[in-house]
Amino acid sequence: MSSSMYAVEKGRETGSNTAPGPILLLGAPGVGKGTQAKELVKLWGIPQISTGDLLRANVAKGTPLGKVAKELMGRGELVPDSLVDEMVAARLKEPDTAKGYILDGFPRTLGQANWLDGRLAAEGNALPVIAVSIQVDYNQLLRRITGRRNCPVCATIYNIFMNPPKRDGFCDVEGAALVQRADDTENVFKERMRAYAGLTAPVVEHYRQLGRFAEVNGDRPIQVIAAGIVDAVERLRK
Repeated sequence: MSSSMYAVEKGRETGSNTAPGPILLLGAPGVGKGTQAKELVKLWGIPQISTGDLLRANVAKGTPLGKVAKELMGRGELVPDSLVDEMVAARLKEPDTAKGYILDGFPRTLGQANWLDGRLAAEGNALPVIAVSIQVDYNQLLRRITGRRNCPVCATIYNIFMNPPKRDGFCDVEGAALVQRADDTENVFKERMRAYAGLTAPVVEHYRQLGRFAEVNGDRPIQVIAAGIVDAVERLRK
C-alpha cells in the first residue's frame, strides 16, 4: 500500500493530524468533485464549502446577504462576485475552518481567486490555497453524463454505458421506466464544458504560476483518486 493510500485508510480510522489548509478542487462537470470532497472531509475532519450551499443557506435563513441574493435571482440576474465573496468571508470565520476546508465552486473566476488569496495573505498565518484539478477524458465524461438514467420512484441512478439496468430502460428495483434529466444531453454538456473551460482556465493558470497547482487522474477508483489528491497536497505543502 502506498503512503498516501495508507494515509487515507488511517485517516478513516483515527482522523488526521495534518492541517491541509484550504484546498480548491477543480474539475469539469461529471469528474466526481463532490465524491472526492466527501472523502477528504472524512480524512481530514474539515468542512466542504460549496458556494451553491452557502447561497441557498443564506436565502433560506433570510440573512442580509441572502435577501439581496434572493432579490437579484428573482429578477433573473446573476449573483455578483462581491456578494459571493462576502458569503464566503462570513463562512471562513467559523471555527471549523481552522485546519482547512475543501472549496467547491469557489473561486470560480480569476477575480474571486485574487480576492481569496488577498484575504488569506492579510491574515498572516493562514496557509495559501492549493488547487487540485481532477482530470477525466472528454469522451469518458460525455458517457458519464449522457448515459445517466434515474428511477422516478426510488431515485436509483443507472448509466446505460457503465452501469445499465438488467432490463433496458427500466429500474431493477421498482420496474418503473427510467428517465433522463433534461440537462444530461450532449448539447447541454458541451455548453457546460465550454463555460467551465472559459471561466476556469485563468484560475488554473493563476495557481500554476504560483506553484500551487496539481492534476490528478480522475478515471480511477474513488480511493485511488483520493490518495492522489493527498499526495498532491502533501507535495505542494512542503
